[in-house]
Amino acid sequence: MAGLADEKPAYPRFSGQLSVDLAIIGGGYTGLWAAYFAKKLEPSLSVAVFEAEQVGYGASGRNGGWLSAMIPGNRATFARASGGGMDASRALQQEFITGVDAVLEILKAEGINADQHKGGALVAAHTKAGLGRLRSRRDTDLKYGLTEDEVQFLNRNEFQDNINISTVHGGLFYKQCARIQPAKLVYGLADRLTAMGVDIYEHSRVESVDAGVLVLANGRVTSGKAFICTEGYSGPLLGHRTLIPINSSMIVTKPLSAEAWRQIGWNGLQCLNDSAHTFIYSQRTADGRIAIGGRGRPYRYASGTGGRGATAQSTINLISEKLATFFPGIHFEVDHAWSGVLGVTRDWNGGVHWDPATGIGSSTGYAGHGVTAAYVGGRTLAELAFEQDTQRTTLPWVGYRSRKWEPEPLRWLGVHGMYRLFGLADQWEERMDSSNTSLLARFGSRLAGLHE
Repeated sequence: MAGLADEKPAYPRFSGQLSVDLAIIGGGYTGLWAAYFAKKLEPSLSVAVFEAEQVGYGASGRNGGWLSAMIPGNRATFARASGGGMDASRALQQEFITGVDAVLEILKAEGINADQHKGGALVAAHTKAGLGRLRSRRDTDLKYGLTEDEVQFLNRNEFQDNINISTVHGGLFYKQCARIQPAKLVYGLADRLTAMGVDIYEHSRVESVDAGVLVLANGRVTSGKAFICTEGYSGPLLGHRTLIPINSSMIVTKPLSAEAWRQIGWNGLQCLNDSAHTFIYSQRTADGRIAIGGRGRPYRYASGTGGRGATAQSTINLISEKLATFFPGIHFEVDHAWSGVLGVTRDWNGGVHWDPATGIGSSTGYAGHGVTAAYVGGRTLAELAFEQDTQRTTLPWVGYRSRKWEPEPLRWLGVHGMYRLFGLADQWEERMDSSNTSLLARFGSRLAGLHE
């Protein structure tokens, strides 16, 4: 967002009294999409969005720019929890597959330029064990409804024909994924909403929400319905043990030379991540840089959110070193670094909730897969609240609730312990050149509820 300071719209701070049909708390993707679809369903609605900082302040303005078909959670868990079983999980997966093109079509129709480009996504395996995991992952993807064309296995040469990563053993290609510029999507949606008659307020923190009433520092709002769309910042309104803010950090390089791009390839503009347990995610930006992210320091004690995103030098070094191992011989200069938080439930499964008795709903817990999830979640929330029966309102994440996180200090110890296990597992697999996934990683994955 720092690079788009001149393009950032400004919205007023709320004060006084207001009555609206729909109040939305949170000016990120979920809140903006929810407002968009509410107005599409009922154009005469009075809708107001209240953002504690500025639109896109949270993960929506700081993410890796992946509009992907990855669902926010474990498909096996959703199948078990749903009365519809496997068919219900397949329907959820299908909604996210079609959601990628649906978002792109809306952006085109609304004239929103977010540097969107549908080039798919590549997942690189740097170890034999990682390659084995990707084979299993593809089998699972096919079981949950992806087609052979939508998820393709690539050998080493096929992968390097796309992106010339020196250490790659092979990988996967996912067709349904597009690159976006996160802040441009936020600003484009917000601009469109104001044209539709939605009021947006910045620096307007909602301190409490009850049936029909929002209390802010400088005012009070009565509303027929209210949506809580605050993701990693949801603790004060939804409970600090309902979901926690997991930190993620990114760097972006200075623009690379034509010769560097000739050596790297990446001409298809695919999104890129890897099969490591402490994985990275990246994209080639529209202006010829590499933006790459990873977890770094994953969690702050007592669910701290980290403010404006200052990033430790050790984290910058860690991500930079990872990039250098991908493309040895290429000189990279870090131009900017930032961090942000994503919302994670105890079992890493998101959920959409609507309570008709109180008129309050929420969509949260995207666990890092939030760009498409915010579109699906925001749209579903609007449909539930305005009594629209659609294929989305019966999906298995609607009404799904995870158990609560442990109290501190167990929560801090558990999160850091899990990431430590994953880091040790990556080191072991690289050192031993093993074809088998480390037992440490298997234990950590099952402990967190990530195994499908």
